[in-house]
Amino acid sequence: MTTYLLTEIRRNFRQPRFLVFVVAFPVLMFLLQANVFIKADAPEHAQFAAVIMINMMTFGTFAAANTSGGRLALERALGWQRQLRLTPLTGTGYLAGKGLSGMLVGLPALILVPLLAVTVEGVHLDAAGWIRIFAGVWLGTLPLVLLGLLIGQFGTPETMQPISMIVTLGMGFLGGLWIPLEGMPAWMHDVAQIMPTYWVLQVARPAVTSDMVVSLPTAVGVLAAWTVVLGALVIRRYRKDSARV
Repeated sequence: MTTYLLTEIRRNFRQPRFLVFVVAFPVLMFLLQANVFIKADAPEHAQFAAVIMINMMTFGTFAAANTSGGRLALERALGWQRQLRLTPLTGTGYLAGKGLSGMLVGLPALILVPLLAVTVEGVHLDAAGWIRIFAGVWLGTLPLVLLGLLIGQFGTPETMQPISMIVTLGMGFLGGLWIPLEGMPAWMHDVAQIMPTYWVLQVARPAVTSDMVVSLPTAVGVLAAWTVVLGALVIRRYRKDSARV
């Protein structure tokens, strides 16, 4: 499984499209939003930049999470899944490798965006705040990875790119990654709470702001429920595909 996991990670980083959309895009959008919506000399600039930082960290990990789904759809179409069943790699190992790969390839955005926030935008937090943000965003990515895998088990290589774009950008927009939660109308904020991306933000946001946040147990509980449901659906679909061979 270790060899398979390393192979998956290397394949992602060899794709220019992956590097642009998952690594460069969140970084550029962070710098753009942090300097367009508020003046650099404003007293609240650092706090606003910290909120945008969390949003773009979440977007970068979400975009990375969807890459595993696209690869899974391609392997289904090529019959590669059937070939892997003839190897010592189990179905659990295969899905776990896909899932862990989807989380690990999100680390560049998880590191580069806060690095720029500190060095360029003057964001400074204590150790507890940074731990909450890193752990919250990264672990909160798990249901998003599972969502990508579930989509990959239904999609085809031709449809996965537009589907992934629609899901990533749509859930990002509706979940509060592009529009600050404070600026949402009431109806849009209600819609945002349906999205798992909203709850990832809710785990990390209390480290930088007390506005429009919910309790940590509530946010973790919702993400855990998403994880359980999506995990069950991924396993069920994989077993159904396996039974056809």
